[in-house]
Order: sequence, then structure tokens, then C-alpha cells
Amino acid sequence: MFSISDHLLMIEKQLCENLIRIDLPDNVCYVYNPLEYAFTPHRIYTEKYCNTQKQILFLGMNPGPFGMSQNGVPFGEYNIVRDWLKVTGEVSKPLKEHPKRLIVGLDCKRSEVTGSRFWGYFRRLCGTPENFFRHCFVYNICPMAFMSDTGKNITPPQIPTHVLKAINNVCNNSLIEVIQLLNVKTVIGVGNYAYNSAQKLLSSANMEHIKVHVIMHPSPINPAANKGWDNIARDQLKNIGILELLQGNNTAENNHELS
Repeated sequence: MFSISDHLLMIEKQLCENLIRIDLPDNVCYVYNPLEYAFTPHRIYTEKYCNTQKQILFLGMNPGPFGMSQNGVPFGEYNIVRDWLKVTGEVSKPLKEHPKRLIVGLDCKRSEVTGSRFWGYFRRLCGTPENFFRHCFVYNICPMAFMSDTGKNITPPQIPTHVLKAINNVCNNSLIEVIQLLNVKTVIGVGNYAYNSAQKLLSSANMEHIKVHVIMHPSPINPAANKGWDNIARDQLKNIGILELLQGNNTAENNHELS
């Protein structure tokens, strides 16, 4: 019998097969798919932390160059992946590798600031990964990273509309499957792109019973995030109504209802 993590990995496998059929614009010269070359740590992350259904899905956009692109874990700051999440595993190379964006797996020592803020905050808030993943999982809309000929990261909003529509159609179908598989009650977009995407998708799929919220994206290119992202995220999670749930408070776990 297949487990929840088995099913999730199968959804992702089909997602990747569908994505590689899409013709990308000329400015996308490099495509990194960590679900292939970093499959081992990604599988360990999934099997370790997605073996039950989840109330809450934290939703990111796509892999960052020094996070998930290196190790297969969403927002994957290397030292937190290794030391807190206890995810290990060999990582190979993408089919075409940019010399300025070399993949070294968990040997990467360059910080992914977005991931450092995201996972660092939840490590402090939750104490243990088990407290966080008891109710939550973290997933990216698109599993692939796109780069220009210079190695500059190209985010989905920077892709031409007609191509992005094709990418979104494929990714949205998989996201619906993931939400249904995990029986998610609340989606929290990490940043406005993920939030707006989830809101639009769930509305069009007649799944408006699933609540959609947003927390500020912790990217260093976001000036507001550089002024104390932890405090902003804490206030947003408190307003959503899940702060105590994430702290592992037993009373909150027994009595809490997501707002």
C-alpha cells in the first residue's frame, strides 16, 4: 500500500514530466530541477515530514539558488536542513549547469537568506521539527528554477504571460492533488505571488472552503522584510490564528480551530 509521502512523490514526478514538455522562452537558458538531481534529500524530507495529512500548507513560489536548488528542500537553508531537519543525501548535477550557479548539495556554505529567515523563525517558535510538521508542510508551486545566460534567477512572474500560463496550468493541477491528498484546511502563501495564485486556483476549483492567508515573503530584496521579518511573521500568524498551534501547546492543539 502506498503511503502519503509515496503519493506526493508520484504527483511531483508527474508534475516534472509535464513541465519539461513546455517550450520555455529564449531568455531561460538554464533550468534546474532539484526533484531530479537532489531527489535523495528531497525524498528524505518528504518521507520524514509528510507521512500524515496536514491542516496547513505553507506555499512558496519556486526554488532559490542557494536553498532548494542545492538540496531539494523548500526554502532549504543548508545548515538548518542538515542540523535541524536532519535531512541528508547525495546530490548530483543538473543536466546543464551554469558555472556561476554550481550545485554542491549540502556542502553549499552560502546562506539562502530567505530560507534562513523562514526556517530559522519556525525553529525558534516550534522548538522541534515535529512540532512544526505535526500540522504543517512546506511545498513550492513550481519545483524548477529558471536562469538567464548570466546565471540570474528568473522567477515565474518574470516569464512571458503565455508561457507562465502553461506552467501554471500544470503546477496548479498538481497543487490541487497535493491539497486533496493532505486534506489541507488552510493554505498560507509565503509572499503575495503564492497567496494570489492559491486564492485564484481554489476559487476556480470551487474549493473556497479552504482558507487562504499570506505571510510576508522573507526575501532580502523585500525592504520591509529587512526591518524585522520575525516580528512581522509572528503578528501575521497570530492574526491568522495558528501561532499557539505551531508552538506545540497541548491545550491549543486539543481546542484550537483554524480561523
